[in-house]
Amino acid sequence: MDADILIIDDDTELCELLAEFLSLEGFRVHAQHNGEQALAHCREQSYDAIVLDIMLPGLQGLDVLRRLRTFSHTPVLMLTARGEDTDRIVGLELGADDYLPKPCNPRELAARLRAILRRTQAPDETSPSRELQVGRLHLNSAQRQASYNGESLSLTSAEFNVLHSLLARAGDVVDKDTLCQEALGRPLSAYDRSVDVHVSKIRRKLADCGGDNLILSVRGAGYQYAPDNGGSLA
Repeated sequence: MDADILIIDDDTELCELLAEFLSLEGFRVHAQHNGEQALAHCREQSYDAIVLDIMLPGLQGLDVLRRLRTFSHTPVLMLTARGEDTDRIVGLELGADDYLPKPCNPRELAARLRAILRRTQAPDETSPSRELQVGRLHLNSAQRQASYNGESLSLTSAEFNVLHSLLARAGDVVDKDTLCQEALGRPLSAYDRSVDVHVSKIRRKLADCGGDNLILSVRGAGYQYAPDNGGSLA
């Protein structure tokens, strides 16, 4: 896969191991071992995806993510301590696209990165689904931009994918496993709150633009995008 990946982790041996494996998988891998330096580097250099360790010395990974999201929408996959659900949820709230517990399997990391990259690449221009509009909500998949009532929605890659899946089935209930498969490229696992967190963030961003109560929770089933003001698919 032709993609540039940045790994931000202070464990140099792990970085070398992951870089060696990912290079064999076709990725071009770069590494940074300090949070502050990584942020400065990301202001000067762009990447297709970032792998970010939460447990960094000095500037913690969550702080790196928070600052990164003030100037970059590059997809971020967090590496978290196994069982640290709080870190995962906070990371997703701050704008991470997905997470993987450490120690991670390099093959699974490569698979997660491929899934993220597939969903961030612009679709073919001839695709009939590259633009969706339901009521006052408009999504352009070619440019990966979304707006509500004319106001731009600043969505992460994963948030855009979740909203696209809901919008493509506006009025229907979409189960969480389908959303996880389509938005994150993986099956939903037990106790996985990723989809819920992404939906919560999308709701807040829509509400900021005047779009309240557009994504409904259907207990035991999933989520539903409710067309506002009688809007219909365009």
